[in-house]
Amino acid sequence: MHEPKFGVAGETAIVTGASQGIGESIAKTLAAGGANVAICSRSMDRVGPVAEEINESDTDGEALAVECNVRERDQVQNLVDETVDEFGDIDVLVNNAGGEFVAPFEEISENGWQTIVDLNLNSTVHCTQLAGEVMREGSGGVIVNLSSVNGQHAAPGESHYGASKAAIIRLTETLAVEWAEHDIRVNCVAPGLVQTPGVAETLGIDSEDMPPRENAERRIGHPEEIADVVQFLVSPAASFMNGETVTAKGVPRAGNSMSQDLGLE
Repeated sequence: MHEPKFGVAGETAIVTGASQGIGESIAKTLAAGGANVAICSRSMDRVGPVAEEINESDTDGEALAVECNVRERDQVQNLVDETVDEFGDIDVLVNNAGGEFVAPFEEISENGWQTIVDLNLNSTVHCTQLAGEVMREGSGGVIVNLSSVNGQHAAPGESHYGASKAAIIRLTETLAVEWAEHDIRVNCVAPGLVQTPGVAETLGIDSEDMPPRENAERRIGHPEEIADVVQFLVSPAASFMNGETVTAKGVPRAGNSMSQDLGLE
């Protein structure tokens, strides 16, 4: 009788942008499954408490907090080095760090465009190249990139964000082919609207007001639902998935975009 292989116990994972929201949930979920997690944010004051909560819990996994601006390659190298020094290897990389702002294309400054591309796309490149070097020199690994539904279709008001997230999907597919010979799987998750602190502030939706996960009639998700998808992708259960993008957006809607859901159109 086949037993499903969803476990991540004993793995070492880097999760970027883990001070809150989806990244925090991914880190806590992997740690609860027994993985050691190196988590980062631009502020130790924000990411440190997340690591402390994990380490003070009864989970088998341990957490290492590292202050790191993933837009800066030298800081990413330090994150990789500290992870290897603490845990000995890197088995999993989750490129979650990212950001956005809403503006018509013609009003986005050169600096504004570059900032979003650096934060979403170039940070993924830095982390993947540097952590991937460790994986290629070792026994392989798994990379999961966080894109967005706005990287899959038109996203009025978010051209810079959508372009960077679309590029992540293409990068995922290309690396899955290039790095397969190194036993590295590369997949992607494209979330729709998810209840995060930023969304809560914009929409005024408190976590207590969120429908339960059992409610299928939803267009807004819980961070834990994205974390569960990520854990599946990094586990042996997803061993035959490579170069794929998993969309998690709730009930489908024609022309759906995050900006529409936010009431910005």
